[in-house]
Amino acid sequence: MKDRLIPMFSVTLVSVVCLAAEPAKSADANDGWKLATERNGVTIYSRPHSGSFLKEFKAMGEIAAPSRAVCEVIEDVDAYPNFMPYMAECRLLRRESDSLLSYQRISPKVCCDRDFTLRTYKTSWPGVAGLVYSNRWESANALGPTKKPGVVRVEFCQGAWLLEPNGAARTRATYSVYTDTGGLIPAFIANHFSQSAIGEIFAAMRKQVTQPKYNAAFKPAPMSASGN
Repeated sequence: MKDRLIPMFSVTLVSVVCLAAEPAKSADANDGWKLATERNGVTIYSRPHSGSFLKEFKAMGEIAAPSRAVCEVIEDVDAYPNFMPYMAECRLLRRESDSLLSYQRISPKVCCDRDFTLRTYKTSWPGVAGLVYSNRWESANALGPTKKPGVVRVEFCQGAWLLEPNGAARTRATYSVYTDTGGLIPAFIANHFSQSAIGEIFAAMRKQVTQPKYNAAFKPAPMSASGN
């Protein structure tokens, strides 16, 4: 098969803009979320998306670092190619007071590259254990580079990171995403690989946040056996 799913980050994996977002609701039957899998301390839920065979995904897991440090990793767009799986290129195009505009190109090596421009809105508000951070992104291709030969343009991508302090040195992270991967990819394959990629994203975040530049004064707390 020529085309396979290109996992979307934004971080991701990946990209950083923020609305005055509210805390994400717990995944339960009332809003359509169903448990998909639980592995390496990450619980993943999925639900149908109206008018599409592609699913929405939400994942929850703990990261052994303060929420501010995790937020700094998410906003370090230029570093994505160094640690995010499949990320071939990521460039910060513009930084504004409440958002970032970034261009990203994914290269899974088994099919054509995909690319997209994202606007990520960032915000924070006081929580019970400290500041809660939100990074919520949406497609903004009209503000980025034009289409490139041999690269499939992803026309729709939206998602968010919600980072809630769970003590001084731990973060309860919630990642959500829905995207049209572009190209001729059967929905059941796209859904399977989207789900699989989420575990890789959490693993990449957990490793990257230990870098001194994100919080030189912070020494990461050890994860429990079930949390990493």
